[in-house]
Amino acid sequence: MRKIIFKYIHMKSFKLTALFLLSLGVTQAQTSDNPWLISAGFNVVGLQSDLTSGNNRLLLNDYKSMSFGVPSLSVFRSVYRGLSLGAQFSFNNLQNNGSGSDAEFLSIDAALKYGFARNGKVSPFLKAGIGRASIGRNDGSSFNSASNATDNYFGGAGLNFKLGDKFSAFVETSYRATQDSPKGNYIQHTAGLALGLGSGDADKDGISDKKDKCPDVFGLKEFEGCPDTDADGIPDNLDGCPEEAGLEENNGCPDTDGDGVLDKDDACEDVAGLVELNGCPDTDSDGIMDSEDKCPEEAGDLENKGCPWPDTDSDGVLDKDDACPQEAGILGGDGCPETPEKVLEELNKVGSSVLFPADGFKLMGKKTLDYLNDIKRILDENPEAQIVIEGHASTDGSEKFNQSLSLKRAEAVQAKLIDLGVDSSRLEVKSFGETMPFSAEDSAETRSKSRRVEFKAKN
Repeated sequence: MRKIIFKYIHMKSFKLTALFLLSLGVTQAQTSDNPWLISAGFNVVGLQSDLTSGNNRLLLNDYKSMSFGVPSLSVFRSVYRGLSLGAQFSFNNLQNNGSGSDAEFLSIDAALKYGFARNGKVSPFLKAGIGRASIGRNDGSSFNSASNATDNYFGGAGLNFKLGDKFSAFVETSYRATQDSPKGNYIQHTAGLALGLGSGDADKDGISDKKDKCPDVFGLKEFEGCPDTDADGIPDNLDGCPEEAGLEENNGCPDTDGDGVLDKDDACEDVAGLVELNGCPDTDSDGIMDSEDKCPEEAGDLENKGCPWPDTDSDGVLDKDDACPQEAGILGGDGCPETPEKVLEELNKVGSSVLFPADGFKLMGKKTLDYLNDIKRILDENPEAQIVIEGHASTDGSEKFNQSLSLKRAEAVQAKLIDLGVDSSRLEVKSFGETMPFSAEDSAETRSKSRRVEFKAKN
């Protein structure tokens, strides 16, 4: 049986086939692009110890330290990242140093290989496996029977040299141990060329998975295998809005109104607006978007739905803050006059009875004093009230005389109230002469009523 096997191995056609595989020469490295790796080369075998089997033995000193042989063939398939699973075959003829017979060598192995930096120019790898080896003398003895095949364990390392997109060369060394028939250790060096095949293309878009940036989705060559669903010239993997055509400066997203806020973030995508208002306009610039502003063309307050607060009495204090919205007050206060209107009405009701002679300013008579005491009482009851005493005159006499006379009348009332105990800081005087008569009717009665004082709030 052994003779048949070895004669077959030495057949010319087999040698030509092996040499043809070797002549493929430039071959592709096994990378993630090429999961299948077919290699062809030569091997060199050297015994590391005597190989024994009962009374038969191959003595280390009888054979050359290294014997050259062809072919060495292998097929490997990448199974996960750098890990590959495969089978390999080697044939050699161990040359005898003397006149003894050569020994023929044959091995078939199953192996695991792990490659590092597989896509680099130089990729180291480790290899280990188990197989069957047959080593026998070529002299017709029982020792050379093919039935003497033995289990064969090995471990090794090598380097793969990338020669191009499809080709690589390799060298490796393995240390091997046979278990029986014969039993011993030997070393094997292998070198050759390899061809990588079977580039993966999971999505069938014509771009290998290694080069495909979107390996699970059918894509376009110009986008390295990625699709462009919205046809805006930006591949889906770089497109912030892959289903809506947009501009590159907007990361592939549309901005219909051109306000710098992308449609997907724009609450008013058809009307140009402000970034801080999510793309909505604010016509009156009050910080409230027009769609939520009840007065979009008039700046207002958020609490008043975008409308300005009214100031009915025009005192500068908004109605919402004005305790007296119908009555003008002092700016900076609560909107109410410091002297309420009802107090002024009461003062003037009493003060209307304080009259003066045509050319006089003195206060005379018990009734006049009683009236002034009533005015003092009203002021005491309203300690926050501060008033202006306005002096007036009739048209009797000259305008200049009446101006001076009206001031003296106001000062006379002021002096009397101070004398009665009213704080002088609460009182102020003004004169209006004959400019504000009691009535437009010119009669003795109306002229008499024009000789008066009036009380107003002090601003």
